[in-house]
Amino acid sequence: MAMDAAFIGRAFPLDEPYLVGREKLREFAAAVGEHALVCHDVDAARAAGHSDLVAPVTFTIAVIAAAQDAVLFDPALGLDFSRVVHGEQRFVHHRPIVAGDTLLRTVHIDAIRVAAGNDIISLRTEVTAADGAEVSTAFSTLVSRPA
Repeated sequence: MAMDAAFIGRAFPLDEPYLVGREKLREFAAAVGEHALVCHDVDAARAAGHSDLVAPVTFTIAVIAAAQDAVLFDPALGLDFSRVVHGEQRFVHHRPIVAGDTLLRTVHIDAIRVAAGNDIISLRTEVTAADGAEVSTAFSTLVSRPA
């Protein structure tokens, strides 16, 4: 196994919070073709009962990317990222992400295994608000193909 199995069960909190800005949400929504008014117009979002603009559901990937990169590119882990393909990505959303949120991220390594010569790592990234409330959980499985 190329990856260090001692990483299984470890948690990696990212010290830098993610500050959700309106323009970032609008740009992301435009990039993914999300035209819902709650993603672009503050008045529409507030009329729908939200405190500010609402993020598209796939925005969570922008929030978790830096946290996962800090773990996956740790040389001690031993993941050959040049050979990685995505095995799985899914989200459980506990509440919408809105502009003005300050989000914290912790990456958990749930599993590392070998199957058919491929190294496989399963990550769970918990996204919480500054007050500790759950916002989203991202589950990722990456497969590093053999050389």
